[in-house]
Amino acid sequence: MTDLATLLPRIERLLDRLDHAAAPHGLDWKTIRAARWAAQTGELKPILHPQRVALKDLLAIDEQKQQVDANTRQFVTGKPANNVLLTGARGCGKSSLVKAVHAKYAPRGLRLIEVDKAGLPHLPDLFDLLADADYRFIVFIDDLSFAEHEPGYASLKAALDGSLAGPSDNVLIYATSNRRHLMPEYMAENLETRHLGGEVHPGEATEEKISLSDRFGLWVSFHSMDQDTYLAIARHWVETLGVPADDGFERAALQWSLGRGARNGRVAWQFARDWAGKK
Repeated sequence: MTDLATLLPRIERLLDRLDHAAAPHGLDWKTIRAARWAAQTGELKPILHPQRVALKDLLAIDEQKQQVDANTRQFVTGKPANNVLLTGARGCGKSSLVKAVHAKYAPRGLRLIEVDKAGLPHLPDLFDLLADADYRFIVFIDDLSFAEHEPGYASLKAALDGSLAGPSDNVLIYATSNRRHLMPEYMAENLETRHLGGEVHPGEATEEKISLSDRFGLWVSFHSMDQDTYLAIARHWVETLGVPADDGFERAALQWSLGRGARNGRVAWQFARDWAGKK
């Protein structure tokens, strides 16, 4: 029988290993490529099966792909790069593009950390955890928008530029939003605009809203697509799923988009899955 003197060191080693695994900084970034920031507990929780998107499958956004890919490549290779704000029409590939560049550069040491709006006030704590890691991190904030006087607004603004507790050189922030200025805009705010010497000077409320988006160094805009582009994307996904687009394909795809009230890449993907499943 193992005596107590022999057993105690083994128990201590086991407890040390469990503590290390539970610690936020204990993630093994060699095997974990994405994580979620749980701000309430101050932990990074691994995403074991991150969604994989290939750049080649994102159609009709070539310019946007070039901009984000170039910025990410600069970042991964240790060159100066910018925080990125991707804005515009819903369902046109903003989030997918971030996931695609992460998938491309993950083998070269790029890691993705998803942060929701509730976690924004705790960004300095996250930056402290990542500062000494031998990897490069994109802090990903999806579908970002703010109501008036939300606490996360000031926190993100300070994190991007102006706070002593900002991110280190191995961290960038990529955010997506349907709004360029990230906050609702009201007609009354236009009444504050002044005209001086032929120049337009926005009011203080407008300036405050612009000030957050201005702190992203790179703006990437996405636009609504026409019918032909929508059909081309739907056809691409159907063929990728290994199903032919026969004579009834276009009619069915258009009916699907009418039912969803939109023509975009997300709707095309959803239609392709339905089409392939039925075929």
